[in-house]
Amino acid sequence: MQKRVFLAIIIVLLLLVGLLPVFSMLVNSLGLDSHFSFVAYEGVLTSRHQWVLMGHSMALSSIVTVFAVAVGVPLGILFGKTDFPFRSFFMFLFAIPLLIPPYITAVSWFDLLGREGLLAPFMGPQLTAAAGRFLFGLPGSALVLFSTFLSIPMILTMVFLKAVNPRLEEAGLLASGWRGVLKGITIPLILPGILLSAILVFLLSFGEFGVPNFLRYDVFPVESFTQFSAFYNFKAATAAAVPLAALTLAILAGEVWFLRKKGSQLRPSPDAATAFPIPLGKYRRLMFSSATVLGLVLVVLPFSVLVIQSAGIKNYVEAFNRAGDSIVRSILYAASGAVLLTFIGFFTGYLIQTKAVKFWRTIDFITIFLFALPGTVIGIGLVSLWNRPWANLIYGTSAIIILGYLARYTALTSRICATRLSQIPPSMEEAAQVAGAGWFRRMILIVAPLARRSIFAAFIVGYIFSLRDTGITMLVYPAGHDTLPVRIFTLMANGSSRLIAALCIIMIAITIVPAAILWAISRPVAGKEMT
Repeated sequence: MQKRVFLAIIIVLLLLVGLLPVFSMLVNSLGLDSHFSFVAYEGVLTSRHQWVLMGHSMALSSIVTVFAVAVGVPLGILFGKTDFPFRSFFMFLFAIPLLIPPYITAVSWFDLLGREGLLAPFMGPQLTAAAGRFLFGLPGSALVLFSTFLSIPMILTMVFLKAVNPRLEEAGLLASGWRGVLKGITIPLILPGILLSAILVFLLSFGEFGVPNFLRYDVFPVESFTQFSAFYNFKAATAAAVPLAALTLAILAGEVWFLRKKGSQLRPSPDAATAFPIPLGKYRRLMFSSATVLGLVLVVLPFSVLVIQSAGIKNYVEAFNRAGDSIVRSILYAASGAVLLTFIGFFTGYLIQTKAVKFWRTIDFITIFLFALPGTVIGIGLVSLWNRPWANLIYGTSAIIILGYLARYTALTSRICATRLSQIPPSMEEAAQVAGAGWFRRMILIVAPLARRSIFAAFIVGYIFSLRDTGITMLVYPAGHDTLPVRIFTLMANGSSRLIAALCIIMIAITIVPAAILWAISRPVAGKEMT
């Protein structure tokens, strides 16, 4: 009884926090003077400009997805399957752009290639103008989002490689070399993970508005944000947001229909840890050099520019004077959101992993759907639901920001916890149950301690993604509650480049430090979790 009631509360909370705002947004957009009406959608469906924006979004997302998968999957195989040196360092390096607001990467490239960038004095007027045309438009937006989401196919490829039984590959080696084994056995087995990564990259880049907005490339999510924040036209903003939600739902539904059976055939292989890495041999130096150059171009170079631009103690003093309160709020809000995300994610992951309810797949789908939704859609939904006099205790405080974090990022913490829970033998909880321990006691004394490292990992991931959030926070934060990503975004219009660079470095620091701590702690114990 305890188990059913508590998990029912978790499910209801997820529905209230996540789905209800989106449903409220849709219902409110269909009303006109207390009557059902599609007037708000006529402009979206009949305007040529809206379809052009949709085409821009599709083109940008498609380009980013193709390049991210084409580069990320080989990197995942290289780091997860071969004897590549310093693989942990490179994995962390390529993951850095994903851990920070994407527009910070855009700012770094602007400080390098812009009219007043570091390379401008050396390139001359014509080359500088050509670099500006490249950066401000589709190519520049694609470059930034490619570097941001590259680590998604890389990481998912590595995760799915751990589910491949090495005995199958060893059998294949009897008839072919590693190239044939990868082509005929390994890659077909991890294809569901590759396709899932492509879907996530497409949807996340499709919903991104910060980078295209900064680089002046008109896309569909920017239209929704502009209608809401600049013109206060709620119905028009909702009408522009609903197609984003519908596309997300359709693509994820296709993923469930097409990939779920294939994906369910993969389980963490108990023999994965004993698999021998692929020897790179004479190609080892070439692969190392290629990965080094790619890391230097995509990560080290642009962020080094920010360090150079922000050099000088007075820039950081001004940054703390202008945004010190936002820095403190960002850390507090992110920590609060991470605590709740970890708590709800743990029990959601338990619900999904143990199939505690018949519709556990639906719960899993809802969390992924909310994560894949553009932040602007969730933000508009929260405003639609909570912007009422009776809800001022929530809407007028930082609680509305925390609700946004819970709505979008529960999928991350639940998946992390579910992965670890799948490795805990059910017999351990069953033995405690036979001994008379109640469900809460089993959770506190048996399951949670065994999953403590994944709980800590979920907290850090929840903290990082809450800290970097811009789309939701930008739309819902009450006066005086702006976070550092929002403060940087608003200061970019009239702040000096050195001030913006200093703020970006601070943002990177408060994000990367906890991520590095997680990385350092998790690595030595990765193979000892079950001992």
